[in-house]
Amino acid sequence: MEKIILTGDRPTGRLHIGHYVGSLRRRVELQNSGEYDKIFIMIADAQALTDNFENPEKVRQNIIEVALDYLSCGLDPAKSHLFIQSQIPELTEFTFFYSDLVTVSRLQRNPTVKSEIKMRNFEASIPVGFFTYPISQAADITAFKATTVPAGEDQLPMIEQTREIVRKFNSIYDEVLVEPEALLPENEACMRLPGTDGKQKMSKSLGNCIYLADTEEEVKKKVMGMYTDPLHIRKEDPGHLEGNCVFTYLDAFCRPEHFEEYLPEYHNLDELKEHYTRGGLGDVKIKQFLNKILQEEFAPIRARRAEFEKDIPAVYEILKKGSEAAREVAAQTLSEVKRAMKINYFEDEELIRAQSAKYAANAK
Repeated sequence: MEKIILTGDRPTGRLHIGHYVGSLRRRVELQNSGEYDKIFIMIADAQALTDNFENPEKVRQNIIEVALDYLSCGLDPAKSHLFIQSQIPELTEFTFFYSDLVTVSRLQRNPTVKSEIKMRNFEASIPVGFFTYPISQAADITAFKATTVPAGEDQLPMIEQTREIVRKFNSIYDEVLVEPEALLPENEACMRLPGTDGKQKMSKSLGNCIYLADTEEEVKKKVMGMYTDPLHIRKEDPGHLEGNCVFTYLDAFCRPEHFEEYLPEYHNLDELKEHYTRGGLGDVKIKQFLNKILQEEFAPIRARRAEFEKDIPAVYEILKKGSEAAREVAAQTLSEVKRAMKINYFEDEELIRAQSAKYAANAK
């Protein structure tokens, strides 16, 4: 069996470093590992419209932003298919067929759906398209027979629901669909990077994101204003690591060689943490250290983005070709699904012959 990856993002805004450590960085590593036969990376505009239906221009404008973020991070159209979800109409058919395999009560029990409904204050006014998001996601995954879905822990209930749909379809019809496995981030700090204000979730509306497209000056300003330990008022005060997002970011980005380069008085992050917790180490110093690390990490990304921004039509052409390649694969899977469901009427020559013989016999 081929090893296939399917992953993606909703184009509701520019991607930030939470996306980067949670998925983008790993995608590039997986892409370049040579371990996977096919990689499909989706800009999920149709899913974004389920809760942005009154603002389609927001989604439309962010297609190019997400594409530029992808390319600047190192996703290579020669190795990965970058495509736009709405340009694959077959996905709508998959969603329609799978809707018969899932009950309303099962959707209501999905923890991810429940938390998203609460966060958006939908309650009884939830759009049906948003409510059935797990079914749509199952369509996205199975259309490409993905074996692997890189995801955060919050997406595990969605992937489990996909597995349920696959098992039910295969048991009723035929062994056509593939059960995917989730691939979680290896670095625990990358599971959920907090906002710069210490809040659990990065959000454009909260203004607590560091975006991949931010300038060097913008990154520095945001780092120097990051939430640390409110009890660490003076340099001499013992500091606390829990909830201190500067150290969470260091957990996600810091490598041993960074100390030799930028902070040679410490050998590793453990030494830095120990000094901070016993007191005698100021917040400014660790923020300056983090800023240098982030600038090193994102300088090549900014440079690549600047190059791609010079030829936007070429970026759209990449998305067009990726969408065409993705649609070809989805169409093949849909053909197999329709054959299994016995609704491939016009391609089933045996059915046509049998019906012809039946009515020919009746006419005698």
